[in-house]
Amino acid sequence: MYNHRKFSLFAFLLLPVFALAQVKPAASFRIVPLGVLGGADESNLSAYMLAPKGSLNYICLDAGTLHYGIAKGAANKTFAVPAAVVLRQYIKGYFISHAHLDHLAGMVMNSPDDTSKNIYGLKSTLETLKNHYFTWESWANFTDEGSAPQLKKYHYKPLEPGSETVIENTEMQVQVFPLSHSNLTSTAFLVRSKDSYILYLGDTGADEIEKSHNLHSLWAAVAPLVKAKKLKAIMIEVSFPNEQPDKSLFGHLTPRLLMNEMSELGKLAGGTLNGLNVVVTHLKPPYKSITKIKTQLKAANSLGLNLIYPQQGKAVEF
Repeated sequence: MYNHRKFSLFAFLLLPVFALAQVKPAASFRIVPLGVLGGADESNLSAYMLAPKGSLNYICLDAGTLHYGIAKGAANKTFAVPAAVVLRQYIKGYFISHAHLDHLAGMVMNSPDDTSKNIYGLKSTLETLKNHYFTWESWANFTDEGSAPQLKKYHYKPLEPGSETVIENTEMQVQVFPLSHSNLTSTAFLVRSKDSYILYLGDTGADEIEKSHNLHSLWAAVAPLVKAKKLKAIMIEVSFPNEQPDKSLFGHLTPRLLMNEMSELGKLAGGTLNGLNVVVTHLKPPYKSITKIKTQLKAANSLGLNLIYPQQGKAVEF
């Protein structure tokens, strides 16, 4: 005979188990987008503050927009301190993926008000900063290398692919990977905090368009982290809708190309990417184009990726 009372007690005892199974993993990182677009709007260009959750020791992944993004975050109560404190005390170093203006202009323009920090990047990126930006012909030289007089506020820290580097004044480490971006080399930064990772890609074209193996090599390196659920998010650009001709991509991705690359990552990871956080960066205005990109990504997302569109000044956690 069916015993409703016994069944109800059994179900009640199982409730904590079911609830526990549905609890999301604890967040490991906090990201504050200071700028999210890929051009035209100089107040909203690529820049993302990143720190372990609970820490105020941030790095800045690219630095296209700083002042406006920090002020917007302060207005939104993202920060509990004035904007000037965030720039001068919270940001411990800059990670510049490549030397295009929309990825570094904020750092250069805000350097007079900033404090002493490291600028990290591939040697080729830092050489461009040294020879074309922090010069007395273009701007004051706030670094400790290059044209005299050197104001020695910033220190260049070249990063070598293949090794992990401790990020000074933070609890994080970083590895770098070269990316193909039309006529120059861009960078992917794999940031670690304890046993968790965030992958940030600067501008990049697809391997099939760039005639490169750089993305394949990157996916092969992070595939074990995806499989082990240690990679909390991938931050990757999609600049144009699918209608953009290949000859006019200039080292950028479309929804179709992104999904092709994610499929390659899935194969290397040996399993599903369902639920993997993918933060879509570098969307290029006009806004009609951005709407089309989002529509095309949604339609093509057969992998079940958790597509996230960051908002300037609004923190997200992974």
